[in-house]
Amino acid sequence: MLKLAKLPDRTPVKITIAVSPELNGKLAAYAALYRAAYGTTEPVAELIPYMLEGFLDADKGFVKARKDVGEAPVVPPPLKRPGRPPRLESAPPRAAPETASGREPSLPTT
Repeated sequence: MLKLAKLPDRTPVKITIAVSPELNGKLAAYAALYRAAYGTTEPVAELIPYMLEGFLDADKGFVKARKDVGEAPVVPPPLKRPGRPPRLESAPPRAAPETASGREPSLPTT
């Protein structure tokens, strides 16, 4: 057996979210403070994964719960995109009723 364990899956997963205007402003302010502190500009989208990881690592309840359940990640099923409901197979057109003679019925005239 090798000393180095099998490397974990490192395939990035793209997640798209919508944030409130207030949160967007806070994220932009954070990116500006980051630039002032470290002298380098990082886009908000690059900062968010590290912010989330730091938040989760600092959440003692989450860390304890993961230890209690095991380290296996819980992967939720993919969400269905909102939009139109799935199409149903349309029924074939109904044929006009026929009379015993095989002709279409006629309307009575007055």
